[in-house]
Amino acid sequence: MRMKTGWLRYLMSRRGTRTLQQFIHMAKLHRTPFETLLKNIFDVTDQYKASFTFPIVASAATKSPELIRMIAKSPHEIAAHGFKHVSYRYLSKAEQETDIKRCTSAFAQMCITIHGFRAPYNNYTDYTPGLLERRHFVWDGGIGYHPKYWHLTRPFRIQVDDHQSAFVCIPLSEWSDDRMIDQQHMSNQQMIKTLCNTMKRAAQEHGIVMFDLHPIRIGQYRYLDVLRQMLALGSELGGWFPTVTEAVNYWHMHQQWKNGASFCCLLTGDIDNFSFADYLLRLT
Repeated sequence: MRMKTGWLRYLMSRRGTRTLQQFIHMAKLHRTPFETLLKNIFDVTDQYKASFTFPIVASAATKSPELIRMIAKSPHEIAAHGFKHVSYRYLSKAEQETDIKRCTSAFAQMCITIHGFRAPYNNYTDYTPGLLERRHFVWDGGIGYHPKYWHLTRPFRIQVDDHQSAFVCIPLSEWSDDRMIDQQHMSNQQMIKTLCNTMKRAAQEHGIVMFDLHPIRIGQYRYLDVLRQMLALGSELGGWFPTVTEAVNYWHMHQQWKNGASFCCLLTGDIDNFSFADYLLRLT
């Protein structure tokens, strides 16, 4: 009951009276089957030898094993996004631990190896990092969304109790697809310009940049050109587009990017529902 209440409290505090509008918006997006969205993304990324990392809510994954197999057989990566898509801000330490454990167990039962984690809504509490260490995650992709980390250009560690975290964090760009589309109402050209300017800054610093581009939006036909053009420019700039785990492991070993790339661009896309029915079930 607390997880349900917490999610509703978060949703209402974040979106207020726009909640119904959001439901209608998501219903329209889900008119395109998720399999089609993934195929659209795969077709574009294949052209540029780029990979996505998909943090996926495990409870949704268990309902769509065929789509999980589709991703697992691709050059792309699956990461953990919790068992339920509920804000950790409203969960106790024990409840968070249960959610993370159920998430990793569900993927293990599907024979999916998980190395990375991103909390729903990028919400963490003081005790979340310690729980991630207990589950032996290699990286986290949400802590870096805090504005105090936006200036960083390399993977970094945070303080966990009396030591540096065993896992690494990656700065997460403020420019997600939902911010650009749903909040800023940008045109495709404005989105392309914003994403490309961010990559140019990363190239100047020989650094790393991570985007959260949800498949439910970026996989739609009307937004595919945004993905295509950012990959085209990123390639011209000499960028490398690996999975997060590949990037982290390579950085650990070499302290530089593969094949002398000018920068590393991590394409991530959270998946918390594969259908509109999944989206509605987040209330339960």
